[in-house]
Amino acid sequence: MKRLSLAFAILLGWALAASAAPPAPLTSLRAVHGLSDAEAARQPAAAFEATVTYRRPGETTLFIQDGNAAIYVWASTDFKMAPGDRVLVRGQVHESFRPIVIADDVTVLRHGELPKAIPATFDELIRAQRDCMRVAVRGKVLSAVQVKSGSWMTAQLMLLADGGVIRVFINSEDPQFLDGLLDAEIEAAGVASASFDGKMQKTGVSLSVSSIQDIKMIRRGGSSPWTLPVSQMDQILDGYHVKNLSKRVRVQGTITYYQPGSALVVQNGTKSLWVMTTREEPLRIGSQADVTGFPDVHDGFLALTSGEVKQSPVYSPVAPRPVTRSQLTSSKNVFDLVTIEGQVVTELREGAQDEYVLMSDGQKFSAIYRHPETGNPQLAPMKEVPLGSRVSVSGICILENSNPFNREVPFDILMRSPDDIGVVARPSPVNVRNLIVVVGFLLLAMIVVGFRSWAVERRVRRQTAELAALEHRRSQILEDINGSRPLAEIVEQIAAMVSLKLNGAPCWFQIADGARLGNRPPDTAAVRIVEEKILARTGPPLGAIFAGLGPLSKPHQSESEALSMGAELATLAIETRRLFSDLLHRSEFDMLTDIHNRFFLDKYLDLQIEEARLKASIFGLIYIDLDRFKQINDIYGHQAGDLYLQEAAERMKQQLRPHDLLARLGGDEFAVLVPVVRNRAEVEEIAHRLEHCFDKPFAFDGFVVRGAASVGSAAYPEDGTTKDSLLRAADAFMYVAKNKKRQTTAAATPL
Repeated sequence: MKRLSLAFAILLGWALAASAAPPAPLTSLRAVHGLSDAEAARQPAAAFEATVTYRRPGETTLFIQDGNAAIYVWASTDFKMAPGDRVLVRGQVHESFRPIVIADDVTVLRHGELPKAIPATFDELIRAQRDCMRVAVRGKVLSAVQVKSGSWMTAQLMLLADGGVIRVFINSEDPQFLDGLLDAEIEAAGVASASFDGKMQKTGVSLSVSSIQDIKMIRRGGSSPWTLPVSQMDQILDGYHVKNLSKRVRVQGTITYYQPGSALVVQNGTKSLWVMTTREEPLRIGSQADVTGFPDVHDGFLALTSGEVKQSPVYSPVAPRPVTRSQLTSSKNVFDLVTIEGQVVTELREGAQDEYVLMSDGQKFSAIYRHPETGNPQLAPMKEVPLGSRVSVSGICILENSNPFNREVPFDILMRSPDDIGVVARPSPVNVRNLIVVVGFLLLAMIVVGFRSWAVERRVRRQTAELAALEHRRSQILEDINGSRPLAEIVEQIAAMVSLKLNGAPCWFQIADGARLGNRPPDTAAVRIVEEKILARTGPPLGAIFAGLGPLSKPHQSESEALSMGAELATLAIETRRLFSDLLHRSEFDMLTDIHNRFFLDKYLDLQIEEARLKASIFGLIYIDLDRFKQINDIYGHQAGDLYLQEAAERMKQQLRPHDLLARLGGDEFAVLVPVVRNRAEVEEIAHRLEHCFDKPFAFDGFVVRGAASVGSAAYPEDGTTKDSLLRAADAFMYVAKNKKRQTTAAATPL
């Protein structure tokens, strides 16, 4: 019995030891290739032999094959192997489109023969039946160019095979190899692989070829494409012919987006699909549906064309998936229903859509709501969100690029309704320090950004280019408005932008009581002139903008939109400059007497002291205090006192030279900076003229007032070498003069 117990204990120990030991590595490529996604996700170890079939120059990626099994290998370093090398690969298996191996080490065992290239059809490649295997394909060369891949130049062919187009990459930096390939029928031997979007969904097929020796000419093209007869640009479709044998497919999912007559999106789990449709009947977002159409790829994105929809009564809406900006830029959520938070920078209303420009993680993106085509020209008011608010936006993620290997792919969010944007936190109050930032946001809110259409690919590209150029000009104009560029140049820029919007029609401005700017045709009678007033926020118009259109052209809404846009920008430019000029004037001038104020005198006095020190020169400072000014206010009223101050300032200005500076220090105190003098006597002579300019009586509003002033002067550097010491000295001399008057006058001078 004890022996049996001992044997059982030994067996149990062996079993526990075996279960604790790591699993043995996979020792054949076929075993790795046969793993499911779930098995590959466990990242088992692998150590096996295989033959290198392709290595891309400058990269650490390999394709290897053993018999009918082939995979993709990513190595941490470039092991400098060549096609045909028999290698031992050690590493870990990872899940991907198919299982791949991330290699810790690749050892060359010997050099041998490449696996024979197996003839393959387009259907086999698009179904990934020959993925990573060395195959041979035939087709007609549609294009042949050199492209840059990292630091290497690679030849790229677009090969039209029976069934579709294959992108062929050839390790060759010889551009002469491409000569004569256009329209030729060739056979290419290389490694088959797929093109993917961010969700690792197939969007096409490609072939990686090691050298030009793997390209075999079957039949050269006819005459050179450069000897073809020239076609008229509007007649190029005369040679258009397509034979499409794609089979109709059917998918199921929940409707997450619908734009009648254009497109819809269906989603099923982590999969989502863009469907182009001409259907205009109402569909309920959130309903399950069957969708049928023809598979296609547009700009690298999977899509169904000629889509038809059968809506189910089952309602099971998809909850938006919370995401971050970095997740969306990786293109892994293309066409998914997502929700993201951001801060509102700009709100834009256009005829076709509402757009909210949001900031998230320091980068901008747009949330767009496209207006339904109801036939009613009156749109519902745009849902206004306070600028600077933090909002949550839900909608469909759309991207500009489907390549998952590109960094930071720009994206937008297509909202289903205005309710897809909601305020999470309102902005903090704006203070004076943040005035520039607030004004910038308000200006940006008035910009109308480009409209993107997903209906027709050619139309999208053209409109995107036009809107990009227009947006660049608008942004530059807004920067110039807040900068120091002359107003005339900014207005001419606006005229050029409106001209671009109107397909080159001449545009010009007539500024009220000002210049004519822009491109005004010499013969205005030969064009149809359209005018838009430049409205001010208050007061009369600031001018007008004009456009000279073809005499036979008919009025169109786009003309009014373009001119309104130009007029609004002109209003911003003119009023911003006037506001700046007014603020600058108020900061440097006294509003009552329209002479310089104490702030400007202090600043100018500092500059004068620096210049005097530099040149070893002298200058004078005169202090003036009006006598009995309080009695004038008390007897005749403050309005009369204001008139007295204005007349006094005007008289004193008449006693000064062009380069002398008169400033009001406050109340009834004035000062004069005399920058150009040869001695103290010249300063005192000017002070004497200032004192005696009050001898003549002042007459206003039916009153006659006899004025007087006490004047004191100081000279630099005799009486002081700093601003404060000079002011104190001049003030002291003025009080000496005032006391002297009091001592020599028995009583105050009667008014």
